[in-house]
Amino acid sequence: FDHTSKDPPANMLGLRRVASSAAPAVRGYATTTPRAAKLGVEAMASKVDLNGANVLIRLDLNVPLSKEDGKTVTNDKRLRAVVPTLKFLSEQGAKTVIATHIGRPKGEVNEGMRTNVVIPRLSELIDVDVQYIDDCVGDKVKAATADMAAGGVTLLENVRFYGGETKNDPELAKAMAEASNAKLYVNDAFGTAHRAHASTAGVCAHMDLCAGGFLMDKELQYLQGAVEAPEKPLAAVIGGAKVSTKVPVIESLLDKCDSVFIGGGMIFTFYKALGKDVGASMVEEDLIPMAAELMKKAEAKGVKFFLPSDVIIADKFAEDAEAKNVSVDDIPDGWMGLDIGSESMATFSSELKKCKTVVWNGPMGVFEFEKFAKGTFGVADALAAATDAGAITIIGGGDSVAAVELAGLGPKMSHISTGGGASLELLEGKVLPGVAALSDL
Repeated sequence: FDHTSKDPPANMLGLRRVASSAAPAVRGYATTTPRAAKLGVEAMASKVDLNGANVLIRLDLNVPLSKEDGKTVTNDKRLRAVVPTLKFLSEQGAKTVIATHIGRPKGEVNEGMRTNVVIPRLSELIDVDVQYIDDCVGDKVKAATADMAAGGVTLLENVRFYGGETKNDPELAKAMAEASNAKLYVNDAFGTAHRAHASTAGVCAHMDLCAGGFLMDKELQYLQGAVEAPEKPLAAVIGGAKVSTKVPVIESLLDKCDSVFIGGGMIFTFYKALGKDVGASMVEEDLIPMAAELMKKAEAKGVKFFLPSDVIIADKFAEDAEAKNVSVDDIPDGWMGLDIGSESMATFSSELKKCKTVVWNGPMGVFEFEKFAKGTFGVADALAAATDAGAITIIGGGDSVAAVELAGLGPKMSHISTGGGASLELLEGKVLPGVAALSDL
């Protein structure tokens, strides 16, 4: 489910656990070793003169567009996130050539996914008149990028209009490099860094230097810092509908965390592993043994493993459903859990206040429905309070970001990731292809 429940107080009763401790607060990460080994955009500028040099930059400008006109940007967060890197390059006198994508055009030109829709807002944000070319390879692009003024910015067409982009086709990668007239490359697209694509990995073979941008650096600093050099105690709050999508990250975090809090629809698979009746709640039957194994691993490692002691149930999956707060031992037949309960939320809040680093990925309930949003917003409130107390709070992409923004608590978090899949893979301890392709220092 995509759950949630906020009711507050301080009732430590009820969350099933598996052992250990906690404490106060602090913030700030030193750059971690893997990130420190890669070139950043400032270090690039110290090695070569960027004035008049073409620089190909991969950005993630996959912004949501208005359903009414298909052109108006309805949330400019991803545009704002790359402003520091774009401004830095312009101020250095670089000729910046932007490669990006919008949507999933599946290797075909899609008029509703052209990149020029971001130009008005992007130009405004960086105070530069961004130019546009309706292709990302070929002679037309090469001529336009050769004719740029120092400090200028040119936006290429959607790289995913070519099927070779997602296949990391070496010929397409070479064509992109040639068309950009660049021998310098910057990747500030953390949201696609977990993909080995032509514009995130393959193109680097044709560059003299490849650097990470400021956004990439910040993402890696926080997310790698959380798993490699966290302020302790470290907690992970993992939610969402399915255990299957979160098993690798839960397994990985059990090696690093002091506490793990589970919410969302996946809790019912864990309850089934504990022999409980869950009514009509969603269960991944094939993952019941895995859920049991994860709880056993947590216990063996001395990790506190919190499952909600109560849930908000509904007689149907709908906004107008009848809702009740019941113990997880009293879910009636035909009813489904759509949020964590008030007692659980109180325990989650109380325990999270003891942590110095908290990573959150996935909602606690179906927060799109007001009746089942309290858990998710409650976790957001708890993390905001933890940040105020000095903890490092990291929102790991996806629906958790939407929930935090909906609650108006974005500014209260230490870091909100721009990448869902990339954040998860980094938290799992995986090497991201888009990072591996960058030049070593």
